[in-house]
Amino acid sequence: MTDQTSTATRADSPREHGHHDMHSGHGDHVGRFRRLFWVMAVLAVPVIVASDMFAMIVGYSLPAESWIGWVSPVLGTVMFVWGGSPFLTGALGEIRGRTPGMMLLIALAITVAFVSLLGASVGILDHQLDFWWELALLIVIMLLGHWIEMRSLAQTTSALDSLAALLPDTAERVDDDGDVVTVDPAQLQVGDVVVVRPGGRVPADGVVVAGTASMDESMITGESRTVRRGDGDTVVAGTVATDSGVRVQVSATGDDTTLAGIRRLVSDAQNSTSRAQRIADIAAAWLFWFALGAAVLTAAAWTLLGSPDDAVVRTITVLVIACPHALGLAIPLVVSIATERAARAGVLIKDRLALESMRTVDTVLFDKTGTLTRGEPAVTAVHAAGGRSDEDVLTLAAAAEADSEHPLARAIVAAADRRHLTARTATDFRSSPAVGVSADVDGVPVRVGGPAMLEEESLAELDVDGWRREGAIILHVVADGEVIGALKLADEIRPESRDAVDELHARSVQVVMITGDADAVAKAVATELGVDRYFAGVRPEDKAQRVADLQDEGRKVAMVGDGVNDAPALARADVGIAIGAGTDVAIASAGVILASDDPRSVLSVVDLSRAAYRKMKQNLWWAAGYNLISVPLAAGVLAPIGFVLPMSVGAILMSLSTIVVAANAQLLRRLDLRPGRSRES
Repeated sequence: MTDQTSTATRADSPREHGHHDMHSGHGDHVGRFRRLFWVMAVLAVPVIVASDMFAMIVGYSLPAESWIGWVSPVLGTVMFVWGGSPFLTGALGEIRGRTPGMMLLIALAITVAFVSLLGASVGILDHQLDFWWELALLIVIMLLGHWIEMRSLAQTTSALDSLAALLPDTAERVDDDGDVVTVDPAQLQVGDVVVVRPGGRVPADGVVVAGTASMDESMITGESRTVRRGDGDTVVAGTVATDSGVRVQVSATGDDTTLAGIRRLVSDAQNSTSRAQRIADIAAAWLFWFALGAAVLTAAAWTLLGSPDDAVVRTITVLVIACPHALGLAIPLVVSIATERAARAGVLIKDRLALESMRTVDTVLFDKTGTLTRGEPAVTAVHAAGGRSDEDVLTLAAAAEADSEHPLARAIVAAADRRHLTARTATDFRSSPAVGVSADVDGVPVRVGGPAMLEEESLAELDVDGWRREGAIILHVVADGEVIGALKLADEIRPESRDAVDELHARSVQVVMITGDADAVAKAVATELGVDRYFAGVRPEDKAQRVADLQDEGRKVAMVGDGVNDAPALARADVGIAIGAGTDVAIASAGVILASDDPRSVLSVVDLSRAAYRKMKQNLWWAAGYNLISVPLAAGVLAPIGFVLPMSVGAILMSLSTIVVAANAQLLRRLDLRPGRSRES
């Protein structure tokens, strides 16, 4: 989730775009590097085959006087200008940003090599070193590495666009004469009255002026239950009227709405994330100064020894050998394989920095609703009375609720279905908002509802204070004027959540839960799951602040959530992880997406990050180690004893280094990321 400012100015390089604009341009750059790679690969074949040095290494001869001698210079020039343009442009960006790194090193090497080779080909420079084939191979391999890197960075959605998508496409405005006119929500003004029909979204923040409805505000507040809104109550743009229609007087539009405020929070959080340097950039920066220093010392030493021609050749050899073939592949290849392995395990890595950062996370902050829980009410207990059985109570309640579309009604019917209870026929169904439902079941009047229903019937509540202390929804069932039982409904905890918490604890990771629900609800869930801490009653802006508070404690935080209200916190966290079944904005704000609802998949991210980091370190040490050894040899430190590393041998070792790095990255495929398995390796 980092901004990557140290590399953001490198035009056309895979490091040119930070997290903020990942939705624009990456796809084009993937295509560009792919096309460049294949075109340059085709052009490289005749360049290599027509190279005297390559012919000498392989063991064939080229005609002494022939047009073939111009194949490598001509096509090599095309490859330098065309295929090398991303690196040359990126180098200019690094120079402007005063952040020398891999792009500048690559550009310096191919430029020095090209100038030297072209000068020798046209007779300006007097040396016989011919390494057009190495220049061609260098450009092709670096384009391959950058193509792989860009593909791993490519993004397809925008968090901010997803937020805007929560608003309805049209709004129904009530004109002065009472007519209802369909308009664009952007045309609404403060004071307008709009009609929100059952199942419709509120087009702008406002106050209810007519009607009463149960509002689904989960995308804003994180509350798992609907909230009853009536005359004088405030409603928020993007929320849904689930059961009835209301009329709303607009109080805020455009940038002043709550949804727009969340949008700004997402943007601010993305802009304020830590500005970390990629490991490869650091290594390349050090390698750049190392190679440049070695080249200067080489030129000076050979010149002082009275061999200016050797100084030119040795300096060029140092710069070309120092160019990081393997370093260019060391991290992107690991990331490419890691993301593929993750995808097979139901984990989508959108931001490679999230993958790299997850190994350092010591605190995982789970949103409760829809993450540790299913995000919808379920019957979790039945209390029977009056000599009735639990099955009788649930059967009668399900029959009475069968014709209702309310989420609680659906939960009751689903509970009866899971217990395979025989469905009973109900007639004369009636629904009373904020009270309950009633129906005749096999001739017996049955009512299901809350305290208001019991008050109407002048009946006493059952003794279910324990449920009330847990913050559960309690519905009583009345048959023929007698209370026969009560139903406990709560946001159902996912069965895998406890395993996820236990396995994170086994990895020395603290687990924290955050929710917009009341403290009683949060405490009940936290106790059952065994989380270390929990935050209850937290609104969207506070969720992002809670993440910041944990970070202020010195913790590396991964946030796991699935709702719009989680988006600012996902963006603020060191690593944002979205449940794939959640909203588009949560997915777009995160660096990692869990395709399944299984919270144990978070462990896959932890273990994959640790394993990938090990491979990155191994590859970086190998790639950089090769340069640390070969550059002094190419510079001629062993010349006094008669040994100078030949350009041809250096090129072979360079290719071997690339093969080793690629083979080592392939070992990452052995990692088992299936949920429920021990993943530490």
